[in-house]
Amino acid sequence: MVDEKSSDNLIEIRGLYLKRGRRVVFDGLDMSIPRGKITALMGPSGTGKTTLLKVIGGQVAPDAGEVIVNGLDVCRASRAELFELRKNIGMLFQSSALFTDMSVAENVAFPLREHTDLPDDSIRDLVLMKLNAVGLRGARDLMPNELSGGMARRVALARAIALDPLLLMYDEPFTGQDPIAMGVVQSLIKRLNHAFAATSLVVSHDIHETITIAEQIYIIADGKVIGHGPPDHLRSHDSSLIRQFVHGTPDGPVPFHYPADELNFDLLGEVSK
Repeated sequence: MVDEKSSDNLIEIRGLYLKRGRRVVFDGLDMSIPRGKITALMGPSGTGKTTLLKVIGGQVAPDAGEVIVNGLDVCRASRAELFELRKNIGMLFQSSALFTDMSVAENVAFPLREHTDLPDDSIRDLVLMKLNAVGLRGARDLMPNELSGGMARRVALARAIALDPLLLMYDEPFTGQDPIAMGVVQSLIKRLNHAFAATSLVVSHDIHETITIAEQIYIIADGKVIGHGPPDHLRSHDSSLIRQFVHGTPDGPVPFHYPADELNFDLLGEVSK
């Protein structure tokens, strides 16, 4: 255990190696996530960004390396230590993952009932405060099937901040949102990070929205960090792969076509001359 106040970084990842079958997901990954900032994880699909969130939360154990979260070595932590750590982590899932048989208020109250001994009156007040923070205090009695996609995402965010976590992790928070809902979520991530003095880690493919709120970005490919820094730095990066991803161009190091034989061979059984 290290002194959690001795580092400006809430998360330190060193030499992370993870293999799934014959596929290497992370191959010596190094990363530092500063306290109190919004950091984005980006990169081509299938590069393990969501898996990295699970490693940080202790749900997936790597084959080698260190993952230090707020002074705790997650890879070597006991079950009790991981349980305590997760009380300080709020997670916004891609699908919102609301309990369908619970009202909005009951969904937000769930972590408070599970992890505290607060009386019902105190839980009710906290639930109303969290729902007010995401603009949905008036929707407290609705059921999840009565919510729009954007509203469900905001309820899930209220639940994620119920315990005032040190770390907020967002897995594709903008996916499937209309422009208004996307703007609301974008604003909430920024406001809540400041209001709760939290550290935010955002996994997203939405370049424009993420660049607008992120203070630093890590781009992952081929199991490693291929670039990191503030958004303006990455826009003019020396790497053609990073520029292709940031600018969303179809032609570049990441090919449009999956590797295959020549089209004539597939169609006619012969190689074109």
